[in-house]
Parts: sequence; C-alpha cells; structure tokens
Amino acid sequence: MAVHSHFNYIIIGNGLAGLQLALKMVSDRFFDDKQIALIDPSEKNTNDKTWSFWETEPSQWSDITQKSWQKANIFTSKKTIDLKLSPYTYKSIKAIDFYNYAKSELKTHTNIHFIVDEVMTTSKDGEVTLKSADIALTADHIFDSRIPKAYFKDNNSTKINQHFKGIVIKTKDPIFDIDTLTMMDYRLKDGAQTTFTYVLPFSRDEALIEFTYFTEQIVDESVYDTYIETYINEYLNIDNYEIIESEQGNIPMTTFPFEDFNTENITKIGTGGGWVKPSTGYSFKHTQKKVAKIIDNIKANKRPSANLFQKKYKFYDKVFLKVLKDENHKGEWIFQQFYDKNGIETMFRFLDEESTFGEELKIMLSLFSWSFVRAFFKTL
Repeated sequence: MAVHSHFNYIIIGNGLAGLQLALKMVSDRFFDDKQIALIDPSEKNTNDKTWSFWETEPSQWSDITQKSWQKANIFTSKKTIDLKLSPYTYKSIKAIDFYNYAKSELKTHTNIHFIVDEVMTTSKDGEVTLKSADIALTADHIFDSRIPKAYFKDNNSTKINQHFKGIVIKTKDPIFDIDTLTMMDYRLKDGAQTTFTYVLPFSRDEALIEFTYFTEQIVDESVYDTYIETYINEYLNIDNYEIIESEQGNIPMTTFPFEDFNTENITKIGTGGGWVKPSTGYSFKHTQKKVAKIIDNIKANKRPSANLFQKKYKFYDKVFLKVLKDENHKGEWIFQQFYDKNGIETMFRFLDEESTFGEELKIMLSLFSWSFVRAFFKTL
C-alpha cells in the first residue's frame, strides 16, 4: 500500500537554491509550524564545485568562506587591469563546506525532513512521485530546481554555455600572490572564441586554475586539460605541482523564459528557475536575493514567484547575449571595456542588479559599438 505524506513545502534539489531557501525558512519564526521536505538523490557529501561572490559586509557565510581577496587582475592581449575591490571583498566557498553547514543547521529543526530519492513527476495540484514506487507525497507548494525539459528542446532562445574545468594544484614552491585573484585572463585562447583562465590563490602554494568558455558549443574534457596545463607551464611558469582536486561544469547563459514554468503551486528555483544571471553565470548572491523575495511573498500571502525578476536587467542580459552569440570573438573586448572604463562600485552594483540608471548609462557608453547597437534594436 502506498504511503502518502503531506508537507507544507517540498523542495526538490539540495543544491545552492534549495538549501538557501530551507535555511531562510528555518531562520524565520513564520515557518516554525510548517513541515518542509527536501528531496535529492544525492547525500551532498562531495566537493563538486566552488562558489565565488562579492559583498561589502560580513554575512552568514563568513565561517565557511575558504578565502577572500580585495584585489583582482584582468589580463587581456592588450593590457593588464588592476582592480582594488574595496569596499567589496571577493569571497570563495567550497560546495562541500556549504552543504555540511546547511545540513548541520537544518537537522536541528524537527520540521525539516531530508528524503534521499529521485523525483519522477510533479503535478499541478502538488503531488510528487518518487522513484521509490511505494512513496507518494503531497505539498501545499513545491519548489523545484530541475531544469524544465522544454529548455533542451527550445530553439528560439539565445543560449550560451559557460562551460569549464578547474583543478586545484599544490606547488613545490610558494609562488602565488595570496592577496590577488585573476578574475579573467584572455591571453590564452581557443581560437577566436571567448575563453579565459580564472585563478583563485588559496595559499602561497595552492590555487584553483580554471579554463572557461562562453560559447554555444562545448568541448571534450581533454581540451580543458590541454589549456590548463599550457597556462600553468607558460603563464604561471610552474613545472612542479600536483593536482589535488578537480571540478567541471556547464552553466546556462540564456534568454529562455524559465519563469513561464512557475504556477500557483510550483515555483522553479535555482538554475531551473532562471536564477543564474544570463550575462555572467553568477548565481550565489542572486540566489540569496531571490530566496529572500520568496519568503517575503509567502508571508504577504502572494504567489512565491511574484516579482522575482527586473525587466530592465533581463533586457540588458538579452542584448549582451545577442552580441556574444553573433560575434563571440568580442568577449575579450567587452570585458576589457567593462572593467577598464567603470569604477568597481558601478560594475558590481550593475552585476548585482542594484544600479541606478545613471550607472547603467555609463556602462552602456563604455560598451558602445555597432555590435551593441545592432543587438539593441534586434532585441527590441
């Protein structure tokens, strides 16, 4: 006989969005009497990614921040841009530290229920069926982090893949500048495509080296390996090191309308909800903001997905993606202009979607070109 259990909220997926949402719920007395289930086929006990973000003040993530920096470099084929990030601090968190922190905190609350299983189907009336055939669950509302199947069949949206591989290396000698990260290094390229290397120095002898593409097509893993090895040997001048960790990923940068899949009883969250910023792939702080908005909506008796997106930033992202799709070789020029012609507060406020129109106009002027003019009118 099937076992039916009812919850006020079911969260599908214990990734960044699902766990941040659950943490926000248990921090608010409004949810003390709400039964909340988190469903994921994984125990989340491996370090599968690194999240980086910037902020001006200490936050709840301070205790699990692996490393922070207040200086950054951008290298292009034409110049080096040195960035002093103050009043911001750039921070990095290992996924495993976030998972462990979240699980440890959530398991102290008796209204939180972890279910290790795979969700097979969801229905509009709030029923969730699991791979375990004898279990069916119902909820007042479902938060679903799975990417809609329609995304993979869609040919109308602009789609750029931010795909990458990174390795953490330990060197024999202390060679890294621990005070400065390399945000983007365009000197090593795969042809005329937008590719760059990202370097996070965790200590004098340990760093993450990541080779990243902003392209429509993905590549074999061996291609990343070749460019990472070349960068380490020829740009960092390191010939004696060991690989202690690796990570690989693909983040969708797209105009696909994820928000169209929100319903009265189901809210798409995380990557599956379009929470990744389309023009950059940044997600950590955007997730935090959208989670806070969802909580406010619930407490105000509004639809949880109400007003999660600002139309003007979706438009800006569409224009950027249009240029990157039609003229992928321009990526280096775009980011050089963006970081060279604007102050750090203007740039980060824009990327955080907190900018004024004056700041946005300044950024538009710094990127003025016929490529953007054409993309602007095509997007209109």
